[in-house]
This record gives sequence, C-alpha cells and structure tokens, in this order.
Amino acid sequence: GARTATSALDDPAQMSPFFTDAGMPPMPSAAAIKAAWMAMKEDDRAGLMKECGDEAIAKSHDNFCKMTKQLGGAN
Repeated sequence: GARTATSALDDPAQMSPFFTDAGMPPMPSAAAIKAAWMAMKEDDRAGLMKECGDEAIAKSHDNFCKMTKQLGGAN
C-alpha cells in the first residue's frame, strides 16, 4: 500500500547512496556499499544498525542488514 516509511531503511533519501536508483534494484557491490556506509555520519549509521535490530525490518531488508552488521564494527 501507500503507507509512509516507518524505517530509515525505507527512506529513499537515507538509502539512496546504497542504490543506483530510487527503485532500489539489486544491491551494488560490497565495496560500493562500504564506501557509502563509511561516508555516512556515525549517528546515521547507528540509526540504520538499530533499524536492522528490529526483526520485521531486518527480514524485509535482509541483505542490507547483513552488510550493516559486517560493516557496523568497522569504525
């Protein structure tokens, strides 16, 4: 439906660095994701990590959340 984004992971502005277009096609390379991740402010990264801690959100963003878990400690 046309529900508003309840998660930063559903916010195109927050997520656009990780995807090549707003339609959120398949994830870009791990290197591209890491570069976008490291370019984010620390509190933005923390927010995304927190979102991925929510089971329902993590399930619908499984691949992305796996990446953030791998990158999360890399600061």
